[in-house]
Amino acid sequence: MLEKEKARCVEAVRGSGVGDDALLHLELKRSRPNLLALFCLAGAVLLWGTSFMATKAALSGFAPMTVVWLRMGLASLVVLVLGRRIPMPQYRKGDWKVLSFLCLMQPCLYFLLEGYAISLTTSSQAGMISALVPLLVAVGAWVVLREPMSLSGIVGLLISIGGVIWLSMGGASHASAPSPILGNLLEVGAMICVAIYMVVMKRLSIRYSTWWLTCVQCVAGAVFFLPGAFMTGPLPLIDIPLTAWLAVAYLGLFVTLGAFGLYNMGMTYMPAGRAALSINLVSPVALVAGWIMLGETLTPEQLAACCVVGIGVYLGRKG
Repeated sequence: MLEKEKARCVEAVRGSGVGDDALLHLELKRSRPNLLALFCLAGAVLLWGTSFMATKAALSGFAPMTVVWLRMGLASLVVLVLGRRIPMPQYRKGDWKVLSFLCLMQPCLYFLLEGYAISLTTSSQAGMISALVPLLVAVGAWVVLREPMSLSGIVGLLISIGGVIWLSMGGASHASAPSPILGNLLEVGAMICVAIYMVVMKRLSIRYSTWWLTCVQCVAGAVFFLPGAFMTGPLPLIDIPLTAWLAVAYLGLFVTLGAFGLYNMGMTYMPAGRAALSINLVSPVALVAGWIMLGETLTPEQLAACCVVGIGVYLGRKG
């Protein structure tokens, strides 16, 4: 059994440009989940699950691009204060391409798609769609990192996608969700970006500090969304409700830095596909948060669709 694990670890680091002997011990250590990793993933899930509700609240006073820029700007300010305590990595020539691609997937495209998605659908539906992430990561890890994926995993992915389509079709338009079908479609695109980001992060975390990578992402996001924030025009500060300001502060200071930083740290201790399974808990957290804080509800048809998504995720997890 140990020999098989060693062989898998060598395959995971092969082609990365770093010596296999130097990385084998590190990869073996990271492949075994520990208590610290579980706490990190649990914290990330709690923050992510409540982020959909917080984003919906922030959108009551700000445009989508402004929300994203404010949360990235707040996170970047924290980075400037605490940045010196984060050890600088040993940069290797050519890594800027991979780092740029990582930042393009998350935060740039991810928040761009999700910001508009949540403005068009409910936070509960958007949170439920996040259940697709583990299966999408499993596909990416199978292709890029050569982590195994069985037939049941592929079937589970297809069933989950069918459940998301049913969930979207069962949504009715109303004031807080003017176009749920388009919103859910954009949320699926955001989840694809997250899945790609997680696979790339797993590769980069071998050589770079996960907190350093998180800081780079925050600064890149603040720069990327700055033009969009200005294009929305001046903010009518006096008309913005306090709940919107509090939601932006929560997103910037806790979710943007905390959730991604904790998840990145937890993922360094286990395979990408296994760490992504923790995302399954984001959906119920999002549903409960949307129900308690925003009074959102799901129709019986949508609840049935959620069950289909859950069945697909369960099959994928078994794979």
